[in-house]
Amino acid sequence: MTIKRIALITPPYHSGVVESAGTWLNVGFVYVAGALRAAGFEVDYYDAMSLWHKWPDIRKRIEAFRPDVVATTAFTASIVDAVRLCGFAKEINPRIVTVLGNVHATFCYDELLKADHDKVDFVVRGEGELTLPELLTCLNAGDDPAKVEGLAYWRGGGVVVTPRRPYIHDLDSLPMAWDLVEWPIYTYRAKHNARLAIVSSSRGCQQKCSFCSQQLFWSQSWRARSAENFVAELELLSQKYGVEVAMLSDEIPTFDRERWVKILDLMIEREVGVKLLMETRVDDILRDADIMDKYRRAGVEHIYVGVEAGSQATLDLFKKDTQVEQSKQALDLINGADIVSETSFVLGMPEDTPESIAETIELAKHYNPDMAFFLAIAPWPYAELYPELEPYVGTKDYRKYNLVEPVLKPKNMTMAELERELGKASQKFYMHKFQHLHELTPWKQEFMLSVLDIFINHSYLAGQMKAAMKESGKQMPEEVKNLLRTVTSHKSAEPLTIPPLP
Repeated sequence: MTIKRIALITPPYHSGVVESAGTWLNVGFVYVAGALRAAGFEVDYYDAMSLWHKWPDIRKRIEAFRPDVVATTAFTASIVDAVRLCGFAKEINPRIVTVLGNVHATFCYDELLKADHDKVDFVVRGEGELTLPELLTCLNAGDDPAKVEGLAYWRGGGVVVTPRRPYIHDLDSLPMAWDLVEWPIYTYRAKHNARLAIVSSSRGCQQKCSFCSQQLFWSQSWRARSAENFVAELELLSQKYGVEVAMLSDEIPTFDRERWVKILDLMIEREVGVKLLMETRVDDILRDADIMDKYRRAGVEHIYVGVEAGSQATLDLFKKDTQVEQSKQALDLINGADIVSETSFVLGMPEDTPESIAETIELAKHYNPDMAFFLAIAPWPYAELYPELEPYVGTKDYRKYNLVEPVLKPKNMTMAELERELGKASQKFYMHKFQHLHELTPWKQEFMLSVLDIFINHSYLAGQMKAAMKESGKQMPEEVKNLLRTVTSHKSAEPLTIPPLP
């Protein structure tokens, strides 16, 4: 068989978390599709997850495209569906070669291949832009895949692991396949369904957070695109594809201040019509206190910083390398620049109790971010912290490792009790925020009302938020209650879909 046609397909996994705010494209596939086309292959970029397609829809798309290879991607919570997708492709055509990549597969290839080597032919470990085209070229030549760096696969009753592939350093040189993206489905609810892109300006993370996967995946390295190259891409997305909002997928886009300032200056100078949503570190916000106005003028509208914990002992366990009081300072700087501030708190650790969670909620109110999320610790099986948490793991069902459903059982709580406390945390925090909605600037008021609309009509928090509004409504100023009535009168919308491509 000669390999010519490759289908890149996202697994149809949903948890009600990220999809509540909008529809997010897979930027990794944009890169991999570009690399495959540059190597002479025909590619179908098929985001079955974002299309909300079910298995019969996926069958139709595969049968229509007739791929020689189906490649998919998986974070831990979606790995079950990714493996099922590989097996599903082989049911349609046993000759299809299946490939699986991303963080979970990179670290758990041994477990995967031992259990499902009849479904998964190859695992790509690490970045895929060079590895996948080289693998397919190797197979076309009838050569030995053992010569291809960055793979794992099953042969002769065992797992074969090839040498690790070095990271790609010239990120500016990577071709992109933005023209394959099915743009109408990618929208951001919090800005009136504005067209949304996910973009990457850098890769890597040099931090040592013990619960996180990214510093492991990138081996605490960091590489970046040039400011000119990245801003030119934002201009292309705006002018050619109508993108209004872009979320940076980078873990720390601001790591190199000189480069970051150049990006901001270029966005201001060129009047790039794209608003940015981003994540960065508390340390970098404190460092950039003198240029937060430049962030805002450049179009940065929303910044997430990871507080993660309310006690210094837990921060130290997480190896966050920050002090508790620094998080408050960083959030104050973001708020002071009239940028939406967001953070999260990781709960459900072995020592957690209802009382400790209540203390975290009060701390969240004190920190005063616009948005706070109370997440259930997900003990990634490859994370540094996992051996310490493993005795408390209550389920090995990876589909639940989505930061919403409890996976650990604290010493003094049941998992059901923990789930209730997580829901109550969101109730209490957001009712406090909406009681003080009138204190925000007009544009933030409008944004937060959109957020409430999302919570009530599109989110996994819908039940808790509706109940909390009934309990807390009497405590709100009359003008806020009037605004909230307009939100609660909205009807929930069905997910936007478009027909499969022929």
